[in-house]
Amino acid sequence: MEKSEYKQLKEQLLSKRKNGYDRAPEAERAAMEAYCADYKAFLDAGKTERLCAAEVIRLAEQAGYRPYERGQALAPGDKVYRCNRGKAVMLARIGKAPLSQGVQIAAAHIDAPRLDLKPNPLYEDGELAYFKTHYYGGIRKYQWVTVPLELHGVVALADGTSVRVHIGADPGDARLVITDLLPHLGMEQNKKPLGEAVPGETLNLLLGSRPIGDSEESGRVKLAVMQLLNEKYGITEDDFTSAELEAVPAVTACDIGLDRSMIGAYGHDDRVCGYAALRALLDLEETPARTAVCVLADKEEIGSDGVTGMQSAAFDTFMEDLCEAQGAALRSCYEGSFCLSADVTAAFDPNFAEVFEKRNAAYLNYGIGLCKYTGARGKSGASDADAETVAYVRGLFDRSGVIWQIAELGKVDAGGGGTVAMYMANRNITTLDAGVPVLSMHAPFEVVSKLDCYETYKGMAAVYRAER
Repeated sequence: MEKSEYKQLKEQLLSKRKNGYDRAPEAERAAMEAYCADYKAFLDAGKTERLCAAEVIRLAEQAGYRPYERGQALAPGDKVYRCNRGKAVMLARIGKAPLSQGVQIAAAHIDAPRLDLKPNPLYEDGELAYFKTHYYGGIRKYQWVTVPLELHGVVALADGTSVRVHIGADPGDARLVITDLLPHLGMEQNKKPLGEAVPGETLNLLLGSRPIGDSEESGRVKLAVMQLLNEKYGITEDDFTSAELEAVPAVTACDIGLDRSMIGAYGHDDRVCGYAALRALLDLEETPARTAVCVLADKEEIGSDGVTGMQSAAFDTFMEDLCEAQGAALRSCYEGSFCLSADVTAAFDPNFAEVFEKRNAAYLNYGIGLCKYTGARGKSGASDADAETVAYVRGLFDRSGVIWQIAELGKVDAGGGGTVAMYMANRNITTLDAGVPVLSMHAPFEVVSKLDCYETYKGMAAVYRAER
């Protein structure tokens, strides 16, 4: 076989997987940087699911979206949303086709691993005051010690009012921290497995050390801290019983690398996909052929349970209300719908190559990662999209100029993870997983590629614009 013939055959038959910077148009670089700058601002404004939902609503209303009231008539082009208990948001841009023909959905989650305060959190030991925490989601506990932390949330009072708490986010604010053992005394700790070296019950937030009152009294530092909280927020110790207070890293999103090609921040999982799904919807200039729906859910990190999770009937209720406004059956709508379950995947990390299968790993700068299935080991907890669904998305992205790759989370027996895909699929909605590859996923500081962020946004836009 002649060399030219071999080269032609290779070009025709073998995969042309390339780094996105070798494929993306140079003219898109400025748009990519502008998009990523807006994304970083979104991250900094929404460090908890409540703050994120509030920022989503602010941006949506700025773009002309209005709360949907049950029974309200709907016409093509209408922009509506519904907020579920301040923690999850569903938005829709009504399309030209009736809802009975189905909708185009992008679903992501806006909760992230963190530390929640326990119901009775405040205590004193060794004349230091602390908050006890209960970690939320899959964290590696050793990563959360000696990291500056902020505290955000609400305290619901017995009289029905609520107080919003923000500690450590404003310039000049005091921050919180979890202390760790010094290496000089850490010999026994060093012998423990990584997952046991920092027990969950030691993830206690350091609050203060200055006592008040008479030296003969006990609990003087705890009382001093409680006095400060009472002066600022008007709360008492009993009010922690009905509080939702979350400790998150006190970091701001920033560029990473000398070439500024990456973004480092807390909460990429999964606000990087949530923002792409939202922004693509808000940027739709023309009325889409089919109704475009953006779902930003809560509780994914702990199984999508609860009234604000993807397993809740809240999504079904929202969609049924929209369908009833057009006289459509919800089941017919679901049968004709498509959902891109937008959640992050693991990016190949050469420092830990042993847990990845290189031929099927996601790589930074190779675009949005399609995942036919997630789950663990034998695909447990996965929706496992069929071949036709993967082909549909592949063709849609190719026609729209979206750079994409297909990948698995890691080696088959190395572990696994889940997304909201199976809960959409259980509703008889054709579903495929896709998302941004992430380095250091679930850590207090994660890293993503700017190119992948932008290609994910383009992918969401392609889904919303699709006619089928």
